[in-house]
Amino acid sequence: MDILVFGAGAVGCYLGARLLQQQHQVTMIGREVTAELINLNGLSITENGERERVRPTVLTSAMAAFQNGRAYDLIIMSVKSYDLEEALNSIVAFYPQPPTILTTGNGIGVEEPFVVQFGAEKVIAGSVTTPLSKQTSDHIVVQKEGRGLALAPTQPKQNIRQWGALFQKAGITTQLEADYQAMKWSKALLNMVGNATSAILNRKPGVLYKSDTIFNLEVQMLEEVLAVMKAKKLAVIDLPGSSAKRLAFGVRRLPRSMLKSRMTSAVTSGRGDKMPSFQLDLASGKGKSEVIYHNGAVAAAGKAAGIATPVNAALNDILLKLTREELDWREFDGRPQRLMAEVRKYQNS
Repeated sequence: MDILVFGAGAVGCYLGARLLQQQHQVTMIGREVTAELINLNGLSITENGERERVRPTVLTSAMAAFQNGRAYDLIIMSVKSYDLEEALNSIVAFYPQPPTILTTGNGIGVEEPFVVQFGAEKVIAGSVTTPLSKQTSDHIVVQKEGRGLALAPTQPKQNIRQWGALFQKAGITTQLEADYQAMKWSKALLNMVGNATSAILNRKPGVLYKSDTIFNLEVQMLEEVLAVMKAKKLAVIDLPGSSAKRLAFGVRRLPRSMLKSRMTSAVTSGRGDKMPSFQLDLASGKGKSEVIYHNGAVAAAGKAAGIATPVNAALNDILLKLTREELDWREFDGRPQRLMAEVRKYQNS
């Protein structure tokens, strides 16, 4: 197959490398420094202590990828969720009749613009659970074994088995789901654990969870997510190597002391030494945050369903204001009470 990977971040590089190893032709779109390094040195993937190198073609623009009528069999969208609109616009401009598009971006609602533009029959929703780190622009490390990729159609009876087989044959554990909304909400539930609070307070979740105040805030956030999912009649489902069901059961049924121990262990082992993604984006000074596709999306869905979601609304708004420098990050750095003062305004309104 001839495959275009739109975005040469950790996820795009990992999927592209595995497909290359199965002799598929892979073209990637990435930033100039990434393209220069990979085109010069190749792309290295380290997994289970073994390092392998492949050589994709990396371009720096959609115009270059689609020039001279170039066609593809699959487009994998692996840019950050807040960059999807720009990517979508470039496809509309240069490839208005695209092939199947697989979205791998984290968050709720990332598929909808592509469905509206191209039709649900062209769009597959994907959720990558494999934890990856980008050591350098041309070297990706798989941080934990036993995870993989979940795929779901965006319309009923859409046959996606060939795409599941494609990634399974490439050595990626691939799970097919029937309900893409349940899949994406379950992945978001997992992603939100220790993410926004860590970004705002600039501390790792394992450190923050030592505070009962912050841990209880996290639980309230997750309770709101589960309440909205219930109102929307969305099941909590497990993804490859990641049990959203276990998390949901713990939030709903376990004593706080037991839940605290389990969640602390999960966030410290799952992320290793990495800070969560929201904090990395905030620290980079990009002025963008995926929180709007997580806590923000939960707050919006809760409002539409008549479900109160003050914690998710507060975390979304505070992190966005920090991202846009409307609030001073130094005021929140390591200061849980400053965060709680802001959250209470939402809880009391």
